[in-house]
Amino acid sequence: MSSTPTPATFVTNGRRLAYREYGSGPRAVVLTHGLLMDGRMYTGLAPTLAERGLRVITVDMLGHGASDQPHDMTVHSMSQYGADVIALLDHLGIAQAVVGGTSLGANVALEAAVFAPERVRALVLEMPVLENGITAAAAAFVPLALALRTTQPVMRALAAVTRRIPRTHWLVDVLIDFVRRDPASSLAVLDGLTFGRIAPPGPDRRRLRQPTLVIGHPADPIHPFSDADATAKELSGARLLVAKSIYEWRIRPARLTAALVEFLDEVWTQPRAVAAG
Repeated sequence: MSSTPTPATFVTNGRRLAYREYGSGPRAVVLTHGLLMDGRMYTGLAPTLAERGLRVITVDMLGHGASDQPHDMTVHSMSQYGADVIALLDHLGIAQAVVGGTSLGANVALEAAVFAPERVRALVLEMPVLENGITAAAAAFVPLALALRTTQPVMRALAAVTRRIPRTHWLVDVLIDFVRRDPASSLAVLDGLTFGRIAPPGPDRRRLRQPTLVIGHPADPIHPFSDADATAKELSGARLLVAKSIYEWRIRPARLTAALVEFLDEVWTQPRAVAAG
């Protein structure tokens, strides 16, 4: 497997964002990560897509990975993250890209499409969190934020220890990267996202016209399948792909990756479409 590229950076709104590029060419795909993770969660998928002739960019959203880690909750919002994805396209001189992501990243992709629909050729949404998932997400993240607020000295010490552990397999690292993080930055992210909207409002989503691949997982309370199903139904250009579990794309990715590659081939062989009506 290809090694993970060294991140490059650019500045938007006075803050530094990091990204990694795999492959080259005119067919660009931007992948956005899950909450309190970073673009390295696509260490397995991104090189696979690049081998098929795609230019894949994985981005670390503000407060994540190698990007700046501000402790100000007011700079963290889904809508700002979506605008930051478009700023990345501006920085790279990309007129239009497929934008996709997982969980937080799926919602960020929706925000990017609402913010600048003409820049988003298609969407790939794995585990979007919409109205049906808000309660479960709050039940998980509000206690997590409270725990971080009351245990920051302990978490700082754990972070210092775990950062000394060498990175090995990307899947193992995804599981422990939360502990490696600056707890004050994690708290700012959680507070900012909890305070703001979780996704674009329904009327804004329903105006989107991009081809969309929605991936939903059964038996996942934070990312209920009903949200994925509803997303596929409300977006006129969407199709739904049912994963066997949340682990399928991480452990046995062949089936889902093949479906994604087929979707991307269709998207990039069609004429450039008007993204929204």
